[in-house]
Amino acid sequence: MKENTFCRREKKLLVDSQLIPVLKQEFLRYMRPDKHNKDGLPYVISNLYFDNDCDDSIRHSISKPPFKEKLRLRVYGLSPTKDSEAFIELKKKLNRVGTKRRAVLTLGQAEEYIATGRHPEGLSYLDEQVLREIDYYLSVTNAAPKVYISYQRNAYFGMEDPSLRITIDQDILTRRDNLVLDGERYGTPLLPEGKTLLEIKFTGALPLWMANLMSEYHLTFGSFSKYGTEYKHFLWDTHQIPYV
Repeated sequence: MKENTFCRREKKLLVDSQLIPVLKQEFLRYMRPDKHNKDGLPYVISNLYFDNDCDDSIRHSISKPPFKEKLRLRVYGLSPTKDSEAFIELKKKLNRVGTKRRAVLTLGQAEEYIATGRHPEGLSYLDEQVLREIDYYLSVTNAAPKVYISYQRNAYFGMEDPSLRITIDQDILTRRDNLVLDGERYGTPLLPEGKTLLEIKFTGALPLWMANLMSEYHLTFGSFSKYGTEYKHFLWDTHQIPYV
């Protein structure tokens, strides 16, 4: 049975890419790789993030408010098709605790829903409820697909605490044209050269072994949003704010 709702804290780190092989070995002492990471190889995730013509969602998000929410459509794999499984997700964050509600459709169904607002037939009760929440979100925000973001991911789950999840995202590409998920994977690199993004997601306290690992390798948490960073790059590139 697929989960429709997730609630957890998220912490992010930008680390030197040269350190990633070492960290992967350390993680394997306490965690299991995701089933999609066959032979240790990363899998591809591609997303469309939604916003309106005034970029209200991302402008609000990067102002660091107590509450924020965003909508995205996600698929997995290098070459998704209209029949591929797709997740349309409403992400909310209140006082740094994130909640994600998602409906599971095919990519073709998701695209039809976005274009027409009609719900596919035969949805589960939970998927139907999530789409009703998304209906309301779309009605008050006038949001539509705005940005494509794709990356290669390695993911790990805690052996003792399966709610603990660490992801390693590399080769993050973004674009604002050709906003489709079943086409060619291309775009502008998001991260500085030689940097990799780590995300730690957990429901309780950060494990002691992770705190010790961060101390040993001088790792520190920071604030990082893929969509937020892309938006700042967009403003710099279009000379709406000075590059800093």
